[in-house]
Amino acid sequence: MLLNNPVRYFEIPVTDLDRATAFYQAIFGFEFERALIDGHDMALFPSNDQVAGITGALVKGDSYIPSKAGARLYFHTEDIDATLAKVLSLGGKTLYPKTSICGFGWVAEFEDSEGNCIALHTE
Repeated sequence: MLLNNPVRYFEIPVTDLDRATAFYQAIFGFEFERALIDGHDMALFPSNDQVAGITGALVKGDSYIPSKAGARLYFHTEDIDATLAKVLSLGGKTLYPKTSICGFGWVAEFEDSEGNCIALHTE
């Protein structure tokens, strides 16, 4: 029996923590908390234990290598078109255009400032 959501936390690899923090802050309006955890420079995404969902961090470290391959993280946005426009204005790239997912909303993917593939979702 599953009592909780299985995913609790994520980390996005970065090579330049200041650049990545500025990129995500400009796109989503997030305020980050900077920390040094286990020898890694991190910028922690906002967290609220009173609501459902997960949180994570931007992380710089030897074993953290940005990539477009691998798992996809989906960030919620109210307006995919506006979010993709911000991405492009900040030097990011659209990797997968806004696409309907048959009654489950819309998705898109972009390349962030570090070379990661990040996904968007809206209903």
